[in-house]
Amino acid sequence: MSGFEHYDRELRDLDNEIRRYAALCHVDLSKRHEIEACLKMRHDDWAADKARESLQGLLILRIKLETEMIELGFDPPPLLSTVEISPRKAV
Repeated sequence: MSGFEHYDRELRDLDNEIRRYAALCHVDLSKRHEIEACLKMRHDDWAADKARESLQGLLILRIKLETEMIELGFDPPPLLSTVEISPRKAV
């Protein structure tokens, strides 16, 4: 991933793609069980499966980006959020 100064843009772009593919796959991102089902289920129809594979890859990429951000002291917003990213405050 690129430096921390680009995390807000990277997350915004990634989230936009995730939302687009979720709509194609009829996955409601506000329902965790639908996301988990999407990550496990395969379709017989090639077109639906291709979109689902893309969505799976994007979701995995977002998890990796969130992990990197947390390791660097940032507090990544939830997938459905559009708030600005800020460093975590020490407790």
